[in-house]
Amino acid sequence: PQQVKAPTASIADTEEILNQHKPDVSAIKEELGVPPMEAVPEVEEEPLRNNTMTADEIEALLAQSGLTDSPAIDHCDFDDDEPDSDTGKMSQDDIEKLIAAQTAAAEPAPEPKQEGGGKMSQDDIEKLIAAQTAAAEPAPEPKQESGGKMSQDDIEKLKTAQFLNLGENADSEECMEALISRYNIGNTGDKKSARDIASVRYNMELCNFSNSTPYDFALNISPQMVSIISENFQNTGCVEIGTYLKRSNPDPELAPHLLGALGSITEEEYNEKTQQDKKYKFNDKIGKFGLELAFEDALKGQSGTKIVEKNSDGTTLREVKRTDAKPGNTLFLTIDSNIQKAANKALEENITASRKNGEKLSASYGKSGYGEDCRTGAAVMLSVKDFSVLTAASYPSYDLEKYSEYGDYYVDLETDELNAPLYDRAFNGSFAPGSIFKPCVACGALEEGVIDKDTHINCTKIYDYYKTDPVSCMGYHGSIDVFSAITRSCNYFFAETGRRLGINTMYLYAEKFGLGGKTGVEISESPGFLAGRDSTSWTDGNTVQAAIGQSDNAFTPIQLATYAATLANDGKRYRTHLIRKITDYKRQEVLEYNDPDSPELVDEVGISEENMKLVQEAMRNVAADSNGTAYSVFGNYPVEIAAKTGTAENSGSDHTTFICYAPFDNPQVAAAVVLEHGAKGVYSMNVAKAMLDAYFNP
Repeated sequence: PQQVKAPTASIADTEEILNQHKPDVSAIKEELGVPPMEAVPEVEEEPLRNNTMTADEIEALLAQSGLTDSPAIDHCDFDDDEPDSDTGKMSQDDIEKLIAAQTAAAEPAPEPKQEGGGKMSQDDIEKLIAAQTAAAEPAPEPKQESGGKMSQDDIEKLKTAQFLNLGENADSEECMEALISRYNIGNTGDKKSARDIASVRYNMELCNFSNSTPYDFALNISPQMVSIISENFQNTGCVEIGTYLKRSNPDPELAPHLLGALGSITEEEYNEKTQQDKKYKFNDKIGKFGLELAFEDALKGQSGTKIVEKNSDGTTLREVKRTDAKPGNTLFLTIDSNIQKAANKALEENITASRKNGEKLSASYGKSGYGEDCRTGAAVMLSVKDFSVLTAASYPSYDLEKYSEYGDYYVDLETDELNAPLYDRAFNGSFAPGSIFKPCVACGALEEGVIDKDTHINCTKIYDYYKTDPVSCMGYHGSIDVFSAITRSCNYFFAETGRRLGINTMYLYAEKFGLGGKTGVEISESPGFLAGRDSTSWTDGNTVQAAIGQSDNAFTPIQLATYAATLANDGKRYRTHLIRKITDYKRQEVLEYNDPDSPELVDEVGISEENMKLVQEAMRNVAADSNGTAYSVFGNYPVEIAAKTGTAENSGSDHTTFICYAPFDNPQVAAAVVLEHGAKGVYSMNVAKAMLDAYFNP
């Protein structure tokens, strides 16, 4: 892709030219000469995330781009050297021509026809000027509402003392007139041209345009546009065309919430980085979320510098001094792309199936609550060996490349309040767990001695020890012990067990399993909410609700997967992580390494081997016994698994949750699935089954 840059005309130079009436092209050529200079001040190059590469290296890099089974994120944005400083000036005619190029991508606009000699006709210029919109990413155009008016946010910003210092009642027209006056824009022939030039000048000011901070008029311009600009501005030293490498993803919908994206640095981010003594420029890109944000410092690299000597028409005479940029580092993830694809697909299919089934049942029975509102969910799988993340899928997902274009697609994502596709449910969504919380309660109660393996409680369906907080069970289980209560998910048994255990002891065990706290994963995650500990008020009746995974309990899918892995790992909890290793750019020197054979121990639950084994075998029975709640999906599964199903009441249809680990005798992976308003547990189990299939039968 090509980019047009206007790096060298200072604000003062441009204002002087803009005060003049538009001259013809021949007059421009006569007036552009300025006294020669021997050398220009040292300026920083565009901060690169890699060093300058040869053509062969670029080709090799492009061949390597994209995610693999052990994907690596390489910050390898290649760019030609930053345009050199210059004393050439832009005429108003130059600016009008360059406005034409300031579209986010020249492709949407029709290519201008050329007259003989390859030059633009006046009609071409007018068409190009008309196509000018929000262009250079470092400084977006003021947003336009219907009717071509500025958005309210832009108006409020323009009215401030830092810009136009207008009264509170000033409207968009007054703001634009004040901008035209601020930049001393003379007679352009028509009002629209004046507004176009004012918009560009406003953007140049926003991104602190100067000799050392260039302004990009357009990115990703077509070869035809390159030819037109080269022909018309070949003698204008302040206008240059450069090339850059655009990082792309062969599967941009695979894991956008994890990978994250780059965006233009904000004033707040710039000030923060400056205070941290880190070198950034006003037109820099910076990680905005995900791994791009979490590892910004490791991936960015260091900028280089260059001093050049130019003559008055902008021609480079010689390079005086150069300091090469240093490339950023390379990240290797623990994500398995095959399992990630399987999770993405299974989430979409089962959420859709749940919703369609719910719509059918809701229409038949004339009421809601059957899953007709199921639209979103998440799934996570960890390696039990070291708690590395193999899969973390959030649905709906989105196309990371289209998102990064900041066009209509981005606006649609931002404004989709019903599905909220930009929300990372796997790491930041907190959901009531339902009955998958019961193994935790069982472990605590057995270890504290409030029950043992032979303790029986008589289930009569409705537990009403606390009349204000009755608990309903799925059936009349009669006299039942802890093993059967886990297998058949008896609410009555666990309501009474929770009452005996008490909320304080209950949440202490939950904390040790990693519930209600951050797991240690490298990107942003929610701590969740732990009933009793985080509640603002509490009654004894709330305890029995908490014991069955209701009340104020709300955990993230990454916490639930960590909890399942801790159960599989006999109560030892390791730090959950996404990064396998960090190397230098060439992948030769390992800078950091998460050794799977030496995981970081975070906590131990402190459950005896006998009690842990009892809970584990009960979870195995959930899938293996015909009375087990997961038997319908996993009864004949070729790999023995341990599992627990859950249904959590909330506003709308019930959430469905599921945790499991496999193989039962030698656990390798643990998984958690949450379907918001899924209603029926079969759909969340199907998602887990798809992930297990992808792992055991890649």
